[in-house]
Amino acid sequence: MKKMKVLLSLLLFFVCVGNAVEVSAQGDKKSTAILEAMSAKYQKIKSFKAVFTYTPEGGKALKGDVTVKGTKFRLKMAGQEIFNDGKLMSTYIKETNEVNVQDFDPTATGDLDPTKIYSAYKKGFKYTFVDEKKVGNQVLETVELTPTGKTSQVNKVQIQVNKSDKSIASWKIFPKSGAKVTYKVEQFQPDVNVAEAFFVFDKKQYPGVEVVDLR
Repeated sequence: MKKMKVLLSLLLFFVCVGNAVEVSAQGDKKSTAILEAMSAKYQKIKSFKAVFTYTPEGGKALKGDVTVKGTKFRLKMAGQEIFNDGKLMSTYIKETNEVNVQDFDPTATGDLDPTKIYSAYKKGFKYTFVDEKKVGNQVLETVELTPTGKTSQVNKVQIQVNKSDKSIASWKIFPKSGAKVTYKVEQFQPDVNVAEAFFVFDKKQYPGVEVVDLR
């Protein structure tokens, strides 16, 4: 479950960050303006595919990719592939050639639930502008999010937004337990054409797979 929550945490922004529009009462003017501009950009996207790197503090960078359409997603990273059609979640583990199948329970992931981050993002955080700095040929603006609730699994989250096109460049998650994790967006393709079947695990494509039904 811990690894699952780590994987799902990246969806905290990938899936729903574009819906964070009601932020004016919870942050300073600078951070609010940045988040609203970013939100306007991502709200227009119906589906997308992204390639990213995930780097735990003190560890090496791992590469992954995710395809999202509404609340459906398919996430591949660290030897695991998660298929979620909004109702059923299948986690394929390459090393053991097995798949764990379970009903998707959004409440089980708390803050990291990609289907309920809409309300958590709007009501569960305060926003503060941190800084603006040039990285390579990009100017990045950093906003820090601090949870207001005591049950949050994170101490804070820092988002870096590209000033020119308002896209997310990277973000850092500071969990209450464990090392901080940095995600960096390497490639982003909006409005991809993807079939519904893409989000469903098809055991025919994985010869000899052991199916562990946890329902």
